[in-house]
Amino acid sequence: MPLPPLKNPLAALAARWRVGLLVLVTTLVWMAHYDRWTLDNWQMPTDYMGDAPEILTEMQAAADGDIWPLSPKVIERLGAPFGAHWNGYPTPDKPLLLLVAGLARWIGLFAAANVALLLASVSAALAFYFVARWLRCRWEWAWAGALLFAFTYHTFHRGLGHFSIAFSWTVPLGLLAVWLVAKSRRLEWRSAGAVVCLGSAVALGVSNPYNLFFWGQLMGWALIAQWFDRRRRVNLAIGAAALAVAGVTFFLSHIEVWLYVQEPEGMPLVARNYAGTEMYALKPMEMLIPPTFHRWDALAFIGLRYVRWSVWRGEVFLPYLGVIGAAGLLWLAVLTARRILARRPLPGQALSLGWLVAYATVGGLTNVVALLAGIQIFRATNRVAVFISALVLIFLIVQLSRCTSRWPAWRRLAVALGVAAFGVLDQVPKGLTAAERAELASMVRSDRKLGREMEAALPAGAMVFQLPVLGFPEVVPPHRLADYELFRPFLTTSTLRFSYGAAKFRARSRWQRDLENAPAATLVRRLEAYGFAALYLSRKGYEDRAERLLKELSALGYDRRIESMRGQQVVVLLRPKPNPVLPLGRALTFGLGWHPRTNAGVRWANRDAVLSYFNPYDHPITADLRLTLVGVNERDVSFVQAGRVLRTIQVGETPVALNVPQLVLAPGVNVMVLRSPKPAVRVGTGQYQLRTFGLQDSSIKVISPAKLLD
Repeated sequence: MPLPPLKNPLAALAARWRVGLLVLVTTLVWMAHYDRWTLDNWQMPTDYMGDAPEILTEMQAAADGDIWPLSPKVIERLGAPFGAHWNGYPTPDKPLLLLVAGLARWIGLFAAANVALLLASVSAALAFYFVARWLRCRWEWAWAGALLFAFTYHTFHRGLGHFSIAFSWTVPLGLLAVWLVAKSRRLEWRSAGAVVCLGSAVALGVSNPYNLFFWGQLMGWALIAQWFDRRRRVNLAIGAAALAVAGVTFFLSHIEVWLYVQEPEGMPLVARNYAGTEMYALKPMEMLIPPTFHRWDALAFIGLRYVRWSVWRGEVFLPYLGVIGAAGLLWLAVLTARRILARRPLPGQALSLGWLVAYATVGGLTNVVALLAGIQIFRATNRVAVFISALVLIFLIVQLSRCTSRWPAWRRLAVALGVAAFGVLDQVPKGLTAAERAELASMVRSDRKLGREMEAALPAGAMVFQLPVLGFPEVVPPHRLADYELFRPFLTTSTLRFSYGAAKFRARSRWQRDLENAPAATLVRRLEAYGFAALYLSRKGYEDRAERLLKELSALGYDRRIESMRGQQVVVLLRPKPNPVLPLGRALTFGLGWHPRTNAGVRWANRDAVLSYFNPYDHPITADLRLTLVGVNERDVSFVQAGRVLRTIQVGETPVALNVPQLVLAPGVNVMVLRSPKPAVRVGTGQYQLRTFGLQDSSIKVISPAKLLD
């Protein structure tokens, strides 16, 4: 259906003022929550822990020119000396990331991140307002609903750490496209409705995959509904085209995963399992449970009771719809029940909501799909809450527009503003306290000072090795160190290269693990040979705050240090060799086919199993390889390289050595496969009980060229 026509230029001016006022109020609410009233505060991030450093790192990498659509994703200043190869780690919202990157070059990284988060709320408000006006809602209620959707708890509370999820403007537009395909009698290829359908498909394709996943289901049902109803060819064609456009856009947005990944046989960087699909599924009850840190104590008490009494919790409180949303959900439920009893057609919002709840709820179709089909990547189906919020709010404002159509304009406006104000106060969580803001600012100032001092002491392009050694992404760091915290010096420098950020489970980064527990003398000798100019220590990653290692380094004469203001980060200056060599791993890397952990000192395989080794040079190298293998039963095991069987031995319960002398390793990643013709045997009923053969020990030693020998 077309937008209602504007009667005269005065009405057009009023419409623009309403939109401008919506943007202004949304901005003021956002600024009040984050205390962004001064330029200094705009130069501080809204969050600096958890996933926030990783998001900021992607923004900085994009600003450095390392992330572009249709291009390999190699972060040059991370994963030194080889760069951090993130092709196997998809990045959604690349156009948005490029926008932030452009802003970061102009106003700074943290300020750009703040502007982007503000844009998340403003864009959500504008998209909702557009859809509401399309549906002929009164402007007062469209305005109120837009403000409520802009600050939906599920998305707004996620903030910087879940940057992509915070952008929900595609959801109302996607829902409008679904309804147009399902029911519109005016949808044509040259109509505004077709633009909405195809435009929202493109936007969803490049944005958060969860939103695309849920929208794709609804669009599929819209096509089915249209097929069994009017069977309008234009609707069917536009709906199918929208799905195709979204799919192609998604593929092109993440094409680096298929085109440029260099170790497809490696273990997945992001692992998901069936248990996660239960843990992070939607629990409908949580849509009505306020968070423990709600600004009103009476509502916070409900959340506290839930936390005390419940056990199985995932992203707790994030599905919260708010009091207004809960009222809208109740209204929709009552209306749906009455129509069922009267045998009348159900509201479109009820049908959409019913399917989403049936799919996303714990024990629902999401778990059936995960269990039977093994599709576990979309484990956090509680994220459907943003669709539920949009559906409920759209239903609510449509009903309120109808119910109040005969009211005087001033009364309708007053009630709409009151509902909006109450809802925003309910949905927007408490901001940081003054002490918490001071703590965050202290961390940022400390990092900035450390970054300036490091760049003053080290030449441009110098490499810094970081301890403790951590992989990327999603690892459990030691002691008090938080995941992604080692990105912080990267964020406050522009000329230095850092070892952290290399992808985990990859042969390219294996050499770092070899130095993880090396004695101090060995550590600095190798790092200097590799050309590293400094050693960065995060004290939070050590039980003794790295005091033992620092004393050993001082005893060796490495007492030139730079320490952060807060004392949690220490940089020890090294003496790099003038002609460095590239690091070689001293162990193999496990790929697909292996269990994720050892059992009684044996790493078991459940099928053909991959081992890999990275040769960083532009010429082949030669190594002696030794593997000590056992079998779940007597069986042959073959060692295969580049499709050729180099060795075959028989293994059993007694360990047997498989030796491959003078193994030639080509430049780049070398993939080797252990194969057994017999199937796996189940030895128990728990996890990881399917076994073929196991690796008890392994060694690889480079023997030529001689210049590479240590």
